[in-house]
Amino acid sequence: MLSDIEIAQQAQMKKIKDVAATVGLGEDDIELYGNYMAKFSDSALERLKSNDDGKLILVTAINPTPAGEGKTTVTIGLGQGLCRMGKNAVIALREPSLGPCFGIKGGAAGGGYAQVVPMDKLNLHFTGDFHAITSANNLLCAMLDNHLQQGNLLRIDPKRIVIKRCLDMNDRALRNITIGLGARTDGVAREDHFIITVASEVMAILCLAEDLPDLKRRLGRMIVAYNYDNEPVTAEDLKCVGAMALLLKDAIRPNLIQTLENTPAIVHGGPFANIAHGCNSIRATRTALKLADYVITEAGFGADLGAEKFLDIKCRKGNLKPDCIVLVATVRALKYNGGVKKEDLSEENLEALGKGIVNLGKHIENLQKYNVPVVVTLNRFVSDTDAELDFVKKYCEGYGCSMTVSEVWAKGGEGGIALAEDVLRTLSEKKADFKPLYEDELSIKEKIECIAKEIYGAKDVVIAKTAENAIKKIEEMGFGRFPVCMAKTQYSLSDDQTLLGRPEGFTLNIREVYVSAGAGFVVALTGSIMTMPGLPKHPAAESINVDDDGVITGLF
Repeated sequence: MLSDIEIAQQAQMKKIKDVAATVGLGEDDIELYGNYMAKFSDSALERLKSNDDGKLILVTAINPTPAGEGKTTVTIGLGQGLCRMGKNAVIALREPSLGPCFGIKGGAAGGGYAQVVPMDKLNLHFTGDFHAITSANNLLCAMLDNHLQQGNLLRIDPKRIVIKRCLDMNDRALRNITIGLGARTDGVAREDHFIITVASEVMAILCLAEDLPDLKRRLGRMIVAYNYDNEPVTAEDLKCVGAMALLLKDAIRPNLIQTLENTPAIVHGGPFANIAHGCNSIRATRTALKLADYVITEAGFGADLGAEKFLDIKCRKGNLKPDCIVLVATVRALKYNGGVKKEDLSEENLEALGKGIVNLGKHIENLQKYNVPVVVTLNRFVSDTDAELDFVKKYCEGYGCSMTVSEVWAKGGEGGIALAEDVLRTLSEKKADFKPLYEDELSIKEKIECIAKEIYGAKDVVIAKTAENAIKKIEEMGFGRFPVCMAKTQYSLSDDQTLLGRPEGFTLNIREVYVSAGAGFVVALTGSIMTMPGLPKHPAAESINVDDDGVITGLF
């Protein structure tokens, strides 16, 4: 059996200008990054605004497990399947974070015969977007520390600096550090922190910005610290906005690549829906909608995280309205939620399936609250039995949902045709009337409780005293109408990753709340969630190599 990288290395890619031509783009509409990658030109992005919108299909999943669900794989395979049927379809994906590629999670290029290519470049440096975000964020941090060193005219309280440095790598040793040690000219000594780049506010701003002027406005509103009078200090106060925008002027433009079957794929921004809002950029999704009749996009991790943030943050900010939601699950993952150990998942176990399928049920219920039709798809494994597939099908029918088996990993677009037909049938028979879960007018605390109780199923919410004080300050500053971006473990509906299935009667614990004023949302940290991941005992980096001829091995 070929690995993902071996399949990708055998791909028959078209020149990206030829892929662009399939959706009506000329050579002046794109800026080439070699033969197989490109960025959209500003003129093309402006011209496309007058086009009509296609249908928007969101792909999400149940809570992730070590068994794997294959959400990105299904997204890509569904797009390939639609194109095989002669439909005009474009895929809109998130860019992979470099850190997990060398850790444990892997990349974000799909898998098997449902991948976007060039897979190696996408999973590594790609077009440099994340490096630009890292540089812009860390320039702001450097400007702040230089301001402290040069006299601190803004009277910044070094104990109340909220901006953190970032790095697109899993490095737990940088979570809490001390800077400014050494000679007097080496800076003001203080405690500092690193987060992973994808969790930075600059990343969120890039993904939510309408254009370059909007990007600059949002960067200027970023709160980096508070002064001794408890007043916010912004990036604009530090006179850093222009330089940050310069670093981001190319990164804000979406990227165009292709699938193994040459389906156009717009890939831009934003993974990690557990600690960020986890969606690709509004510009990428809107551009895709102007190019295609059907746009398939994804939201990170489980529907309780990625889909909720897509629907309550991205759609709210970008005036987007999904027409259909595809919910991905696997029999193996459902049995895992029912208590089966990973090594025993290949054995038929209808009892465990019955226990674990409640996780799927909760996600269906949650998504139906947004008044968008839901289609369930099972990523099929060779060990799945007909009895297990029938069990899931009947369960979904009880929720008024169709269920289709997906075989895109093994068969590519051919394996996605059944799902594509189901999606098209749903689009023709059921009309979406999208609405967010909560209204802007609710207080921040009410929004947190709404998500915790309606989406997670929590009985109670406990907010730490410091977090309550932060909420009060945020509302006093005029940010009370912002949506809430919850940071929570992806492995459970609760904030305890060991509670599988559909936990009930639990308490959700909010330990910290802060405002991302530039992005336009309030972040609530739950449980023990970390914004800088660490590497596992045996990182994937140990198995990755490149030979003397430049051939990569071990990259998935």
